Amino acid sequence: MNETKLRVDVWSDIACPWCYVGKRHLEAALAAFPHASEVDLVWRAFELDPAAPRERDRSQSYAERLASKYGCSVREAEGMIARMTDVARADGIEMRFDRARSGNTFDAHRVLHLAHTHGKQDAMKERLFLAYMTEGESLGDPETLVRLASEVGLDGEDVRAMLASDRFEREVRADEAEAREAGVSGVPFFVFGRKYAVSGAQPAEVLLRGLTLAWEDLAPKRVVLGGSIGDAAEGAACGPEGCT
Repeated sequence: MNETKLRVDVWSDIACPWCYVGKRHLEAALAAFPHASEVDLVWRAFELDPAAPRERDRSQSYAERLASKYGCSVREAEGMIARMTDVARADGIEMRFDRARSGNTFDAHRVLHLAHTHGKQDAMKERLFLAYMTEGESLGDPETLVRLASEVGLDGEDVRAMLASDRFEREVRADEAEAREAGVSGVPFFVFGRKYAVSGAQPAEVLLRGLTLAWEDLAPKRVVLGGSIGDAAEGAACGPEGCT
């Protein structure tokens, strides 16, 4: 860690709608934070469904999958989707669940690690969110990932070679292992200065408080807003069982 900067780690998954909203809230918090230029933002990997295929069967709609997961009617699931869409719209995000092509995100997380080495991780994260949540892209498709990465300035052949290898697999698994060890069960999950944590897509004001506290106290001992890591300040989040 560069001790002259405040490190902010965010565990999230591209297939998590609340993570996209959480990114917007963090951006709003950073816009109000006077030391934003001294923040080192790192996106960490978290897979909501590590066992997912590259792309799920598209004959079943997103609402039908949601209804099956929650044991509710398709109409109730459609109501949940509508509420999520309305929340996202308030943050300037167009979520098109009717286009969503859900599937495995492991390779997308590897691309994010590659982007980090080139100083383009945040731009890559934004592009992946837009591709998945709005444009209906399949992020389990290697050539789609190559194209999207090229759009943010990464070398397409480098990305293609990385995806054909095991490069960054260890780093993605390390992110996920750290999350498990910390008891993180839902995302987004923010850690400010390796010390203060916020769980869920909390309002920008809560995230700004985390930034401010961490800026004032960069001691290595990690504590959490609200007490232990299990008592982290909580907001709307997505976990393996779904989004709340």
